[in-house]
Amino acid sequence: MKIVVLDGHTLNPGDNSWDPVAAQGELTVYDRTPSHLIVERAAGAEIVLTNKTPLDGPTLAALPALRFIAVLATGYNVVDLASARRQGIAVSNVPEYGTDSVAQHVMALLLAFVHRPERHNRLIRQGEWQRCGDFCFWNAPLIELAGKRMGIVGFGRIGRRVGELAHALGMEVLACNTSPGTPPGYQPFAWRPMEAIFAEADIVSLHCPLGANNQGMVNRQRLATMKPNALLINTARGGLVNEQDLADALNEGRIAGAALDVLTVEPPPEETPLFAAKNCLITPHIAWATLEARRRLMEITAANIAAFQRGAPIHVVN
Repeated sequence: MKIVVLDGHTLNPGDNSWDPVAAQGELTVYDRTPSHLIVERAAGAEIVLTNKTPLDGPTLAALPALRFIAVLATGYNVVDLASARRQGIAVSNVPEYGTDSVAQHVMALLLAFVHRPERHNRLIRQGEWQRCGDFCFWNAPLIELAGKRMGIVGFGRIGRRVGELAHALGMEVLACNTSPGTPPGYQPFAWRPMEAIFAEADIVSLHCPLGANNQGMVNRQRLATMKPNALLINTARGGLVNEQDLADALNEGRIAGAALDVLTVEPPPEETPLFAAKNCLITPHIAWATLEARRRLMEITAANIAAFQRGAPIHVVN
């Protein structure tokens, strides 16, 4: 079968071989594909792989040979699922590959905020330690996490792993989920409605999918319920947060800080309000991108393709 990858650079910038996928058929890989070239490049392909290159209804209609779309991610909103279903195109995703990596990044963001290692490293090199004359110095509050409350919105695989790591640091864990399921074995832990998590937690970490019902749910009204010393972490989807409202809350000191790995538009425009916001740490959507996680993603994608070719597709989302 002819297989075309529309945007393969982030999965394999040179350190993650395409061999598992290449073993499944005649493979062509494009690092990036602008919208006006999607149909041209995917023409005749029976299998198309995409990460963030959108495949909408008109695009799918122009690809009559297409039978299977493998999304190189967990989120699959880049594909018009209804149109794919009408055309008999199966769509699969990779539901679990980066749980540990994303949870680890949450902890990296949290620890960077409470200890400020990069800031203090910079100040040392600027001579601040030497000028202070003491055996130690700090110019930002240093915060102990033991005893603090971690609120987790979305308690699936990643949310549960974040809870385990927070518990290991001595934190109380509060969580909400559309289907709560079995509570974890550690204590202290409590299920809370979302409103209570924002009001009670010292750190709120978002791990829910983005949909029409929660677009911009972290807005001025919800931010106003948070503690003034609270931190918001988002490694889920940028669209969950109203960025102007968050920037205003940070600049007005209504919450203590935000640490974000995702933004509404990626890459973001220069006028993104959070760039000028106080106490806002932003990383460029890298929580998922450890080599170990990307290798798992490659292997599972190859397995998705092989299963489709056997006539028993797995991880189908439409």
